[in-house]
Amino acid sequence: MTAQLAQAGPSPGRWLRDRRLPVAIIALALAGGLAQLLLWWLGPATSRHDFVGPPRSAYTLTDARVTEYNRLGQPSFALQSPHIERREGDDSLYLTSPTFQLPSKQAGIPDWQGRSRYGWVNKSGTLLKLQGPVYMHRPAFDHTLASEMHTADVTFWPRENRLVTAAPARIIRGASTISGIGMRANLNDKHLELLDDVHATFPPHQPGR
Repeated sequence: MTAQLAQAGPSPGRWLRDRRLPVAIIALALAGGLAQLLLWWLGPATSRHDFVGPPRSAYTLTDARVTEYNRLGQPSFALQSPHIERREGDDSLYLTSPTFQLPSKQAGIPDWQGRSRYGWVNKSGTLLKLQGPVYMHRPAFDHTLASEMHTADVTFWPRENRLVTAAPARIIRGASTISGIGMRANLNDKHLELLDDVHATFPPHQPGR
């Protein structure tokens, strides 16, 4: 009798105990499949208007011109660059060797013009960064002498027509020179402020001139 039981093989309980890991894997797979079927059945239908696809691709412009206008339809700044890039996933513009014009917004006063090594314009066109050495100049008008500015890394807000830099700055008007470290300027009211280590040179006034 004992020999016959041995030949019959292990009991069902022992067979399951010996194969607990494979049985658990199969059970988990069945449960996952059932859960996925329930999700498809009970979940909301996919909208036909949903768009699935890659983000808008980047582009590069050569010998490009960009003009930004304010809410009144007046130009707030204009620039030209041999290379403008909009990188993928970012609507701002990256400029190489830009030249630019900053409108004076006052009748009879010429625009400031300049150049920088690099530039950056944010998506909405409300912020312009001029990176590397920056040179700006304005021609003479009425009884005001021509002016030029030498600085670096300028941040410009076109709508307010103001700029700021933490770099050294030097402003030249005729034979007069003023320099300092850090600068704030408002081109609308012709206000300019040098923040530290200010030096100025003014030639003596010559009568009759």
